[in-house]
Amino acid sequence: MVREIENVAGIPVVQIATIVPIMLTVGANRIVPGVAIPHPVGDPTREGEGDRAVRRQLLERALKAIMTPIEEQTVFTS
Repeated sequence: MVREIENVAGIPVVQIATIVPIMLTVGANRIVPGVAIPHPVGDPTREGEGDRAVRRQLLERALKAIMTPIEEQTVFTS
C-alpha cells in the first residue's frame, strides 16, 4: 500500500515496522524499525515518560525519513 501511495499519488510515505525484511520485500521505500511486533510504536515495559520518549524518538525519525530525498529503499535507524 505504501508503494502505491508514493507511485500513484506522489506522496512520500514512511513505514514504521518491526520486521524490516518483510518491508524491504514488499517494496516500502522509507522504513523506520519499530520496537516490537505487538507494540511497533511504543514500549509498554517503560511507563510514563520512558514510553513517551520512545514514541517521540520514533516520530522524529519518521519525520526525518519523510523529508529525506531517496533514490532506493532506505532503512532509517537513527
